[in-house]
Amino acid sequence: MKTKNIIITGTSRGIGFELVHLFAQQGHNVLALSRNAKPVANLNFDNIKSFAFDLCKTSDYEKVSQFIDDEWSHVDILINNAGLLLNKPFSETSFDDFQKVYQTNVFGVSELTRIVLPFMKSDGHVVTISSMGGIQGSMKFPGLAAYSSSKGAVITLTELLAEEYKDSGPQFNVLALGAVQTEMLKEAFPEYQAPTTASEMAAYILEFSLNGNKYYNGKVLQVSNSTP
Repeated sequence: MKTKNIIITGTSRGIGFELVHLFAQQGHNVLALSRNAKPVANLNFDNIKSFAFDLCKTSDYEKVSQFIDDEWSHVDILINNAGLLLNKPFSETSFDDFQKVYQTNVFGVSELTRIVLPFMKSDGHVVTISSMGGIQGSMKFPGLAAYSSSKGAVITLTELLAEEYKDSGPQFNVLALGAVQTEMLKEAFPEYQAPTTASEMAAYILEFSLNGNKYYNGKVLQVSNSTP
């Protein structure tokens, strides 16, 4: 398998952390981005690079483009995995609450994608992690107005980017995940036990990131084993 250069956000725990480990084990080069870079740095793989990165700080994006320029020259896969989950009644949700959720889940996805695109080839793949809560017509849950609406926004963003870049590439797709047992889920819903582990979902995302753009572009795939 050809070695690829892969950027992943939200890598300090959960699905993102597992993804870094899986890609590195396969021999790919990984740039792991999260506000806390320490967990990934402790993995001790020569092909993993990490530094503290905050999607809400515009200056941090310059560090990413500088790294690509200095170390890689190109990026094969970008996985927009970082997310902020807020569980709060809408009547108690403030302007700042919505802004924080959208800053990470929408504006961060948009800006990092914009920064990385000039370094991607025609067969590159941008994979954005969304949620079943962002799917129109799916079951909705009280308290998730900010989170689920933000996840719906990146689905539409992905469709638009796929259209805009359809002649030149790269390809853009979204994975709308059902419940996965992560620290983030536990913080928002302490009593809920999800049917899928972070490592199981990471294995699926890895395979899709490497090969999904051969078959899909501008699509949202629902990755959930629950009904409805």
